[in-house]
Amino acid sequence: MEALKGVNILDFTHVQSGPTCTQLLAWFGANVIKIERPGGGDITRSQLRDIEEVDSLYFTMLNHNKKSITLNIKDKSGKEVLEDLIKKSDVFVENFAPGTIERMGYGWDEIQKINPKIILASVKGFGPGPYEDCKVYENIAQCAGGAASTTGFLDGPPLVTGAQIGDSGTGLHLALGIVTALFQREKSGKGQRVDVSMQDGVVNLCRVKLRDYQRLKSGPLNEYSQYGKGIPFTDTTPRSGNDSGGGQPGWILKCKGWENDPDAYVYFITQAPVWDKICRVIGKEEWIEDQGYSSPKARLDKLELIFNTIEEWTKTKSKYDVVSICDPLGIPCGPILSMKEIANDQSLKDTGTIVEVDHPVRGKYISVGCPIKLSDSKAEVSRSPLLGEHNDEVLRDILNYDEDKINKVKQSDAMK
Repeated sequence: MEALKGVNILDFTHVQSGPTCTQLLAWFGANVIKIERPGGGDITRSQLRDIEEVDSLYFTMLNHNKKSITLNIKDKSGKEVLEDLIKKSDVFVENFAPGTIERMGYGWDEIQKINPKIILASVKGFGPGPYEDCKVYENIAQCAGGAASTTGFLDGPPLVTGAQIGDSGTGLHLALGIVTALFQREKSGKGQRVDVSMQDGVVNLCRVKLRDYQRLKSGPLNEYSQYGKGIPFTDTTPRSGNDSGGGQPGWILKCKGWENDPDAYVYFITQAPVWDKICRVIGKEEWIEDQGYSSPKARLDKLELIFNTIEEWTKTKSKYDVVSICDPLGIPCGPILSMKEIANDQSLKDTGTIVEVDHPVRGKYISVGCPIKLSDSKAEVSRSPLLGEHNDEVLRDILNYDEDKINKVKQSDAMK
């Protein structure tokens, strides 16, 4: 990937949100130098290990295409190395707790003095306000950003989603902010701060639910299945189960084999323009002319019956058969794919969305590749670095230290 070639990223991030951001930039060709604690490194190297004494999949799948150096910035030589790296870097990325980077002596004012053109990019749990000092994890961000309150079924508790919208979603937002700041720097010549909170990132991804909250002022939300059931709305956006979230009613339906296969389901949308085709496919042609079914509004109070009837048909077919029958007719539907199916999907492998990576200690494993495809700049996924693997390379090739200085640094406590 050549898109960001020549851009030096100082990666002071750990766990998921920050590493998601810097990995994406590395996939785009940036030179990402990951700063890690001597002796342990990023905590995810040892979290959720499936093989003893081997970097976990948690770490490897978030740190492709990067270089790793170990640095003890409490040591005088370590501090010197870090400041030399700041001078050589375009972006400094961190996701420490609020105030940590300032206590380390490398807040915005300090690093700007070292390099006025540098961009400081930060992930925090919350922005300024009553929660800004709170510790935040993925599920807390989903809850505080409005996602959990609108997820799940109406008669059940709030639910979080398996998609990492708090951590990885925020990392994606931060990557966009960094690229934007780099673009502006081309005109201004100045660096700037880029801040993204996990709460803000989740709120942005929940905008349609904020839309629905405001629509309630004008009356009930008739595309929600509770409307057809006559269940009253409150003054805030409700949980909507598997409703489509748009103007076209949709639901998850059982398919053949559902009794033993937890993923034998299909998502089916009763889009108005193809209503007649849906009726013919499921053998309910009489609904086409029936005034009680002839319009979306007329069908609202019958959606449960309609989807139950469609499900009787889908239960006789595999989820793939349902799609192969409906898609040519323009009927929107899609299979519920398991992680096993995703991992073995040849089309995703062909596009580089799923990749096989060879690690010198772990061996081969499956990971995600770059989800963004550029026609003139293909992303190649290389393995994650071993702890401190690039200490000598960074000192020699990035900082241009001579052998005497390299040996002096290595003999100090800077990297151990």
